[in-house]
Amino acid sequence: MGKTVKAALLGATLLVAGFAATAQADTLADVKKAGTLAVATEMQFPPFDFLENNEYKGVDRDLFDEVAKELGVKAKYIDLPWTSVLPGLEAKKFDLVIAPVTITKERVKRYAFTVPISEATAALMKRADDKSINRPEDIAGKTVGGGKGTSQLAQVKEFGQTLSPQPTVKEYVDSNQSYADLAAGRVDASVNSLPNLAFAAAQRKETFAVVLPPFGKPSYFSWVGRMGDDDKSLIEAINTALVKIQKDGRLATIQKKWFGMSQELPTTVPEPQL
Repeated sequence: MGKTVKAALLGATLLVAGFAATAQADTLADVKKAGTLAVATEMQFPPFDFLENNEYKGVDRDLFDEVAKELGVKAKYIDLPWTSVLPGLEAKKFDLVIAPVTITKERVKRYAFTVPISEATAALMKRADDKSINRPEDIAGKTVGGGKGTSQLAQVKEFGQTLSPQPTVKEYVDSNQSYADLAAGRVDASVNSLPNLAFAAAQRKETFAVVLPPFGKPSYFSWVGRMGDDDKSLIEAINTALVKIQKDGRLATIQKKWFGMSQELPTTVPEPQL
């Protein structure tokens, strides 16, 4: 066999091997082969994610259980601090983040978002007996607490710059710590998404009250995956499942269970306003 023929065969073999390697680099295929999809969240964000007697519960748990059924896999739920969730995704320690992540202009450059799983407009909560805060602008000169690294905290900082005097903003590891300090009088208000605050206030009506209207721009929570061809099919499959779950009424049932009402959500990823 001549050198030219051998070289051509070798080149063809390497090309086929390259195609095979590319074809194998598919997260959805790997997940289905393993039968398990590893997802992470912070289980300190009720009603979306929380622990009750060491059992994981919430909107995301109920909704992803349904998505996993659609995909024909079992879900492996991982609990992490919020500040570790997105870095863990990028490091490929798990396949998807199901913590509710606000869609923002900066984040869509870095992550692949699913279709929305909830409305996420930022709002404020006060102590129920506080007569000094009746609208968002009334936090001028007061102290507001919120979760570190959240879109809602960033929004209240921006909103605070429009007020005089500007409020003091305290950052917490999770929202529950902010709520505890609010109840104890160490902060005057807590910032979070409207669904989170509505749930917290409903659980403790004698302690908390939501300040209406919300001060934030209209926004949505979604789940996020990695960008790139390897993960594209996984995000597409999850989106297909989420749209099906919304259309057949399962999403509305989950929303009513945790929010007390259903929400009309986009079936495509909306253009971020934040």
